[in-house]
Amino acid sequence: MKNAIIFGANSTIAKEVIHKLAGQGYNLFLFVRDINNISMLVTDLKIRYANLKIMSYEYDAKIDCAIVVNKLNEIYNEVGVVDLAFIAHGNLPNQDKCNNDWHEFNEALTINGISVMAICHYMALKMKEQQHGTIAVVSSVAGIRGRQSNYTYGTAKGMLNIYLQGLRNEMYKYKVHVLTIMPGFVDTKMTKDFSKKGLLWASPEKVATDIVDAINKKKNIIYTPWFWKYIMAIIKLIPEFKFKTMKL
Repeated sequence: MKNAIIFGANSTIAKEVIHKLAGQGYNLFLFVRDINNISMLVTDLKIRYANLKIMSYEYDAKIDCAIVVNKLNEIYNEVGVVDLAFIAHGNLPNQDKCNNDWHEFNEALTINGISVMAICHYMALKMKEQQHGTIAVVSSVAGIRGRQSNYTYGTAKGMLNIYLQGLRNEMYKYKVHVLTIMPGFVDTKMTKDFSKKGLLWASPEKVATDIVDAINKKKNIIYTPWFWKYIMAIIKLIPEFKFKTMKL
């Protein structure tokens, strides 16, 4: 039986991934900011999958590393090996506030970038020891190129993408796989204020299916849905002198 730790377990995408992993026989250790928010999910999973171990823990994405590390040590002491760490926490900051307040900007970087890298760092240390495992991280196509409408979020995801490239290279020799997940527009709680119309928007279930498939196939980077790979390739080709004049 396999073991998975999910960070940001209350996110819309994470919940879909959790159900799919449970169906594949994973014991689940769920980390969430407010444990009450997933009590119904935990109860449902325990009823559906009585043979699995389902545990929940509180943590803060601004992150007190010592608390998270202690909880990780507890899990490892109990199960010995963790096969998968899936990290899906984040928020969508208000760009206008970030433009005018460095505290807002810095907090967004911490939640969407630094805290994710901190978790990856500690999971990598554990997986190095066991010489096995997958670290799968939800990033964003927003990290491909900075746009005026969300460049704080894009900055966090951009540095996360570079970090994951390096971590993937570092962990290869330890037989640990690192997956970078690049969603486009997804209909989630985080995007509830957007007008969700058109072919570019995807359902959380579709994205979760792509994620679990990529985990199983040990892919390195996925764009989900697939067409975002080509959209972002075109956007990267726009010359900077032109790109800086565009309202995006």
